[in-house]
Amino acid sequence: MRHLIDWSALFALSCFCVAATAAYTPSLPLQPTFYQQPSPPHTRSIFSRLRDGLIRSIWSIPSCNGERGPANEGKPEAPSTLLARYGGDVVLRFTINTPEEAAALSEAVHVLFLDVWEFNADWVDIRLAKDVVPSLLGLLPASLQQAHTPLMHDLAQAIFESYPSLVFEDPSPPAQDEQRPFSPLLQTSSNVDQTNIFFRNYQPLSVIIPWMRLLRSLFPTHVRMINVGVSYEGRDIPALRVGVHPTNAEKPSNPRKTIIITGGTHAREWISTSSVNYIAYSFITGYGKSKEMTRLLEEFDWVFVPTMNPDGYIYTWENDRLWRKNRQQTSLRFCKGVDLDHAYSFKWDHDSNAANNPCSESFAGEGPFQGVEARRFANWARNETQNNNVSIVAFVDLHSYSQQILYPYSYTCSTAPPALENLEELAIGLAKAIWVTNGEEYSVTAACEGSVVVDENQKRDKKFWPRVESGGGSALDWFYHELNVKYSYQIKLRDTGSYGFLLPSKNIVPTGREAFNAVKYIGKFLLGNKGIEVEEGKANDDDGRGNQGMLKEKPVLVVSEMDGDEDEYEEVNTELRRRRRR
Repeated sequence: MRHLIDWSALFALSCFCVAATAAYTPSLPLQPTFYQQPSPPHTRSIFSRLRDGLIRSIWSIPSCNGERGPANEGKPEAPSTLLARYGGDVVLRFTINTPEEAAALSEAVHVLFLDVWEFNADWVDIRLAKDVVPSLLGLLPASLQQAHTPLMHDLAQAIFESYPSLVFEDPSPPAQDEQRPFSPLLQTSSNVDQTNIFFRNYQPLSVIIPWMRLLRSLFPTHVRMINVGVSYEGRDIPALRVGVHPTNAEKPSNPRKTIIITGGTHAREWISTSSVNYIAYSFITGYGKSKEMTRLLEEFDWVFVPTMNPDGYIYTWENDRLWRKNRQQTSLRFCKGVDLDHAYSFKWDHDSNAANNPCSESFAGEGPFQGVEARRFANWARNETQNNNVSIVAFVDLHSYSQQILYPYSYTCSTAPPALENLEELAIGLAKAIWVTNGEEYSVTAACEGSVVVDENQKRDKKFWPRVESGGGSALDWFYHELNVKYSYQIKLRDTGSYGFLLPSKNIVPTGREAFNAVKYIGKFLLGNKGIEVEEGKANDDDGRGNQGMLKEKPVLVVSEMDGDEDEYEEVNTELRRRRRR
């Protein structure tokens, strides 16, 4: 019966995804026509063929034999609307070697109002118009004028390909013989589960919210849909609360341990939104299928917030794919938006250039918590802890890109957080859990060090070079310091610059798996097993001596006892090979 229920739920999700896609028609510049690249018949299960046949009959989707017409030959090119907006832009990576270079580049970024994509201890990525490049180089020292390389040669095409299987067309109606029924056909991929069609493409908010409601309806025993705030433009900030609560009303309950996972703080970081959805889906559908997942949902509440910035996220779908901030009006009518990850009250930075410039991509507002979404989310979290018997034990804020796991503090490197060793231990465990998943390496460092360079001659005194962007007012620091969330992290997902914010959709599932395993590891760590998984079927409910619940443990992945030596990656790999030989 359980398998029947699972297949029915997955089928309902499949039908929903097609229907929701058909219902979504974005405004210009998006004029969608969908196309299909079907998988070979021998790679598709009987269930998949029955499901797709039913979907075709319901939505009048024509059958496809795998051939592509002349109009679809070759790779679709970016439409004129995107070329006009982004065709003259370029993304440059600067390599910085001295404090003077760091200071000069930081100053030039603020003078020219440039869009800093990412920065860390090794490089700074900047997007700018090609005709502004000479002006930028003129403000930099001679050593930096040759120390840069282009990351993307065709930004408009990369933006075009990040949208879900869309071909942008001229808005004029096609000739009569070219008209076809609307066809939201599904692309297939060898590395994507046939039933997980929701994760084959990035999804707009108009699809995400109904999908969340459907999950709540399909799994009412352990899923609730809540709002954690309201955006500047009046939209709900939706979340899924996943967990199984004890039913013994006679005993007073302790504060419910809760872990919060957020994404989409910066609107253009679509992979963070899809990863939160993937983690939520994996937790929800994993309940009852394994002792490990069931226990995690019994011991903790998990709050998944895929779009912390719904106004900005919608704007990236309908207007500007590379929009970062929220859509709040500022003191300058033509410069909208506040950077929500610099808008929190703890160590809000009023002295930085960005704090005084509404046109900056890092504008933190004119005062602490001026960012509406940040203020209301913080109020919700504080209310949960003060009035709703909740204890927030971990906070994970997903971003992109650069493949880093960052822990407090972000605002300064001169003050070490309490229990630094615990933060580092868990962070290294997260990195290894990700590495075992797909072989992707994530660096681990304090958030302040992730965006600056340590002076090699001053390491003992910890003197740092100038920052390109202020680290004050972050959600990471606020949850750690103000709400006393002992384990607070910001994880910057794939990649390291090849695509940046425009990560192709084929990376949604691999990145989601990495994030899921990292978040699952947090739960296991907090349960005290430090990465030692319980072997399925080995639990003995009662050994005859009153020792109920005694578990025989099998070390599947040990990642807690670490000294930072990279050679331990090989030890994990050896353990995996040993298990395969069994």
